[in-house]
Amino acid sequence: MSATTIIKPIVSKLYCSASQVVVLTVRKRPHVVSGGGLVVMDDCSQKIIFRVDGCGTLGIKGELVLRDADGESLLLIRRKGGMFQALSIHSGQWKGYMVDYEGAEKLVFSLKEPNSCLAKNIKVNVGPKKCNLNKDWDFEVRGSFPDKACSIIDCAGNTVAQIGVRKGQLMMVSKDLYQVQVQPGYDQAFVFGVIAVLDHIYGESTHC
Repeated sequence: MSATTIIKPIVSKLYCSASQVVVLTVRKRPHVVSGGGLVVMDDCSQKIIFRVDGCGTLGIKGELVLRDADGESLLLIRRKGGMFQALSIHSGQWKGYMVDYEGAEKLVFSLKEPNSCLAKNIKVNVGPKKCNLNKDWDFEVRGSFPDKACSIIDCAGNTVAQIGVRKGQLMMVSKDLYQVQVQPGYDQAFVFGVIAVLDHIYGESTHC
């Protein structure tokens, strides 16, 4: 473990790499397959790390589930408030929860939808609040998620994860396959909880 790397678990330290950047490949799952969603694989081994089930699987609009490789639920993500439609001018708020064996829910993060599809910055808060700086947010998504050209930044300005198209990838393929680089020490499960919400907000594979 690097002496300078600080582990920052939000969901679990099991998903925090201490020594190196983790490169993950995201493949969109068609709506005709289990209601749509995402499959997240290690870029080197091609082993599945996470799955995201879209609302078609659950039969409930405004709910997503982030699962581990074995299909166990890591995060239950719900949308509350506003009109339920992509890019609505009536923005709602998404909240991600961990659920224990007794069914109790623990709030992990919240994310407010942008008021416009042109919005470039989306704020994310975690519970309890982690940022000790004079800011009202813990993380921020900067850039364009639909173009797969954005980053997740912490409140100190450090890059947590970068979302982009694979180098050399054909444009016609890039809509369904992209890469996410997560920096050492940061929680990959949290990153993909946020990505699951972004996917839904912009009407992609998790959206009904």
